[in-house]
Amino acid sequence: MDLFGLLELIGGLALFLFGMNLMGTGLEKSAGNKLKGLLERLTSKKLNGFLMGVAVTAIVQSSSATTVMVVGFVNSGIMTLKQAIHVIMGANVGTTVTAWILSLAGIQGSSLFIQLLKPSSFTPVLALIGIIYFLFVKNQKKKDIGLILLGFATLIYGMGTMSAAVEPLGQMEGFRNLFVAFSNPILGVLVGAIVTGIIQSSSASVGILQALSATGQITMGAAIPIIMGQNIGTCVTALISSVGANKNARRAALVHLYFNIIGSGVFITLFIVLNNLFNFAFVNQAANHFYIAIAHSVFNILCTALLLPFSELLEKLAYRTIPDDNKQDKVSLLDARLFSTPALAINRSREVAKEMAFTSMNAIKQAFELIHNYDESKVEKVKDAEHQTDMYEDALGTYLVKLSSQSLSADDSTEAAKILFLIGEFERIADYAMDITESAQEIYDKNIVFSEPAQKELDVMIAAVDEVVEKAIKAFTEDDLALASKVDPLEEVIDDLKSTIKKQHVTRLQSNECTIGMGFVFSDLLTVLERISDHCSNIAGCVIEMSHDSMNMHDYLYKAKHDPNSDFVQQYKEYSVKYALTRD
Repeated sequence: MDLFGLLELIGGLALFLFGMNLMGTGLEKSAGNKLKGLLERLTSKKLNGFLMGVAVTAIVQSSSATTVMVVGFVNSGIMTLKQAIHVIMGANVGTTVTAWILSLAGIQGSSLFIQLLKPSSFTPVLALIGIIYFLFVKNQKKKDIGLILLGFATLIYGMGTMSAAVEPLGQMEGFRNLFVAFSNPILGVLVGAIVTGIIQSSSASVGILQALSATGQITMGAAIPIIMGQNIGTCVTALISSVGANKNARRAALVHLYFNIIGSGVFITLFIVLNNLFNFAFVNQAANHFYIAIAHSVFNILCTALLLPFSELLEKLAYRTIPDDNKQDKVSLLDARLFSTPALAINRSREVAKEMAFTSMNAIKQAFELIHNYDESKVEKVKDAEHQTDMYEDALGTYLVKLSSQSLSADDSTEAAKILFLIGEFERIADYAMDITESAQEIYDKNIVFSEPAQKELDVMIAAVDEVVEKAIKAFTEDDLALASKVDPLEEVIDDLKSTIKKQHVTRLQSNECTIGMGFVFSDLLTVLERISDHCSNIAGCVIEMSHDSMNMHDYLYKAKHDPNSDFVQQYKEYSVKYALTRD
C-alpha cells in the first residue's frame, strides 16, 4: 500500500465513523420520545429489560451509547441497578444489527435482485432523498429522517472506500504474516479490545473488521477472538462515563464489564478447547462480511443466554466490588449523560421541577401558618425551603441551558424553554413565602393586632391564595388540564378581593380603625398575596400551552372571559360566592 492508498484508508475510516455518528444522532432525535415511552413502561422483569436493551441499541446503533444512557439513568435514579443489568445484556445483542446492515456490502451475484440488495446500488438514492429532506423540507421530523439517510449513505461510502483501500494489502507478505499472528486467540482478544477501546464503538470496530476482510487474508480463526475482544473494549466508554457518578451508576458500568469479560473468557476457552479436539474446518476459512456478522450475533446471543439467568450474581459481584458504606449516597438528580437522548433529559428535568414545585408550595403553606402562630422553628423551615428552591433553580437552569445547546427536536426545545420558564415561577413563589414570613415576624415583634374586619378579610384572601397555589402546583405535577383551567377564574376573584379589601382598608384608615403602621404591613401582605396568584396563573397557562402544540393563552382567556356560557365564567361565579367578603 502506497501513501495514496493509506490516505484513502484514513478518509474511508473517517467517513465511516462520521456516518455512524450522524445516523445515530438522527435516530436518537427521531425516536427520543419513543425511547422515553419505553423507559416508562420498563419493569423489573428480565425479559422486558432485555428486549428494551435490544430495541434501543438497534435504534441508536451502538451498545456503548445505550450503556452510557443506562449509567446516566441509574445515576439519576430513573432506573434501578437490577433493571439496568437486563438492559445492558440486551444492548449486546442489539449491537449486532449494525454488522448485519454492513454485511449487505459483501453480497455477491450478478442477478438484478442481488445487485439491488447491495448498498452501493440503493445508497445513492437514499443519499438523494436524505439531502432533499435535510436541506429543503421544513418539517423537523423529516429533517431527522434526512439526517438518518445521509448518515447511512456516508457510512456505506466510507465502508466501500476502506474495503477498496485495504484490498491491495492482501498481496503483501507482511500483512499476511500480521494476521497469522492474530491466529493466536489471546492476542486476537487483546487486539479487538484495544482497537474498540480506542474508537469506543463495537459496531464501528466490527465494521472495520468487515472492511479488512476484503483482503481475503483474515480467517475466521483470527476474526472470532477479535470479535470477542471487541465486546470487552466497548466497556471503556461506559467506564469513563461512570467517573464521578454515584455508586449504583459505577456498579452498572462494572456489570457491563464483568458481563463481557466473563462471556468472552468462557467462550474463548471453549473455542480453544473444542478446536483442538475437533479441528473445526471453518477456522481456516477466509472471513467475509456475512460470516463476521454471523459470528458476532452468535457470540452475543450465546453470552446473553449463558449469563441472563445469573444476573443477580452479577449484581452481587458489583456490590462486592463497590460496597455500600454507612453514608447514603446523594443521588445526582440531573445528569449530563442524558444529553445523548434529549427527550429523557427533559423528562428528568420535569421530574426535578416537580420536586421544586412541591417545595415552593410547602414554603407558602408554612408561611401562612406563621401569620396566626409565629414560631422560629417554622421560620427556619420556610428559609430552608426557599434556599432549596434557589438551588433547584440554579441546577435546573444550568442543566437546561446546556441541554438547549445540544441538537434538539422542535418539541424538545419548546418543552425545555417552558420548564425553564416554570422554574422561575416556582422560585418567585418561594421568595414571596419569605416576604410573608418577614411580615409575620413584624406582626409578632410589634405585637400588631388587626381589627376584626381586617383579619377576616385577610383570612379570606389567604384561603383563596392557598387554594390557587395548590391548584396550580398540582396542575403541573399531575399534568391535570382540568385543574389548570380552574386557576385563572380563581386568580380573577383574588384580584377582585385585593381591590375590594384595599378600598375597605382606606375607609378604616380614615375612620381611625387602623393605624398607619398596621396599614403598611396589611397592604404589603395583600400585594404579596395578589402577586403569588399572578404567578400561579402563569404556571397554569404554561401547563395548558404544554398540552397543545399551539395555543395563544391571551386569545384563549379573552374569549373565555367574554363568553357568558364558558366554563371560565361559571367557575368565576362559583369562586366569587365561595370567597365573598361578609360584612357585620
